[in-house]
Amino acid sequence: MTYVVTDACIRCKFMDCVEVCPVDCFYEGENMLVINPSECIDCGVCEPECPAEAILPDTESGLEQWLELNAKFSAEWPNITAKKDAPADADEHKGEDGKFDKYFSAEPGEGD
Repeated sequence: MTYVVTDACIRCKFMDCVEVCPVDCFYEGENMLVINPSECIDCGVCEPECPAEAILPDTESGLEQWLELNAKFSAEWPNITAKKDAPADADEHKGEDGKFDKYFSAEPGEGD
């Protein structure tokens, strides 16, 4: 089992999760984070830290596409191990529906 980041992270990218991850398995895209499922140790400490409730265990139904997306982009995007400031408009996008279709970017973030 692993944890996955879902579209609730898009345009929010709060990064509280990055601070608590003991294995540094988060990777930064332009407007969201992903978890490398091969590196995640299933400790679960990141899940309650996410203000956008974007992190879920892959055992929940309907998360197959997010597991694939996390695996794909964690191999392409840079590793992030230190919390950065969230986007200025993050709170405006918190809880918004359909963010993947509206805003997803495959572009990498800056990483550490």
